[in-house]
Amino acid sequence: MNSMTILACISAAVLVNLSSAQHPGAGAPHHGGVKGHHDGPAHYNYAYAVQDDYSGSNFGQSEQRDGYSTSGQYHVALPDGRIQTVTYTVADQYSGYVADVSYSGQAKYGPSHGPSHGHAHSASTV
Repeated sequence: MNSMTILACISAAVLVNLSSAQHPGAGAPHHGGVKGHHDGPAHYNYAYAVQDDYSGSNFGQSEQRDGYSTSGQYHVALPDGRIQTVTYTVADQYSGYVADVSYSGQAKYGPSHGPSHGHAHSASTV
């Protein structure tokens, strides 16, 4: 094979590859609308929690919604040992988010190390 034939084969392969690639931003193929989609008010409830003694993780959330009326709470263990709990509500489409934040437990702090003055550097002579 001569160099022109090789160049022609490589060019053809590149063109085939480029023409078969999906264009960026084209997205997934459309398969039509979702059957049974409901545009009415939302109705749901959920809850989850994680408590892992090994890592010290302790957090969770629960929420209920009926139309615009939404209520729930979430909690998280803070580094100082307390539990922060946020209880929230949204009464309707006009009232907005109303939260009540509370803390339980006693804050515990580690030993104090005193003020830090940084590293002392001495001027060196050359």
